[in-house]
Amino acid sequence: MDQRQVVSENYANPITCFFHVLFKAGALAFYILFSLFVKSFVIIFVITVLLAALDFWVVKNVSGRILVGLRWWNEIDDDGNSVWKFECLDGESLARMNKKDSWLFWWTLYLTAAAWIVLGIFSLIRLEADYLLVVGVCLSLSIANIVGFTKCNKDAKKNIQTFAQNALASRVTSSLQSAFGVI
Repeated sequence: MDQRQVVSENYANPITCFFHVLFKAGALAFYILFSLFVKSFVIIFVITVLLAALDFWVVKNVSGRILVGLRWWNEIDDDGNSVWKFECLDGESLARMNKKDSWLFWWTLYLTAAAWIVLGIFSLIRLEADYLLVVGVCLSLSIANIVGFTKCNKDAKKNIQTFAQNALASRVTSSLQSAFGVI
């Protein structure tokens, strides 16, 4: 087995991946377990929303940058208007991102939102509006990250395509130059 093949099969940033999943799993597990066994809404609300807020912050400010090379934020301009900013690495750097890290990032981002939607449906069925509030806050935080990173990702795909086109053009040009002896 080739050493390079083994390296490519591992996560490039296991600690970041761990924390990317930790707060998502923590918020969901805490909500589910405490909703079943402890009937203190205040404790469930505070701890679950705190864990979801930590997840939002970690994803937006840490794992999004490290695992997929994307970041987004909101600024208020001089006129008082809200301006969304989206940023991604250049095409060459994005092309080198670890596929497993990227896969983990995107799948957990979408699966967490799906889990909150399912829990929201259960809250509706049980007619528990207060628990629906918890789910709504957590789902809002998850969707905010999905929207932000999806918009960043569109820019990232454009950058990768531009990089690939430029690299291809460069190779064709250098091949033609070497074929015809032009330096």
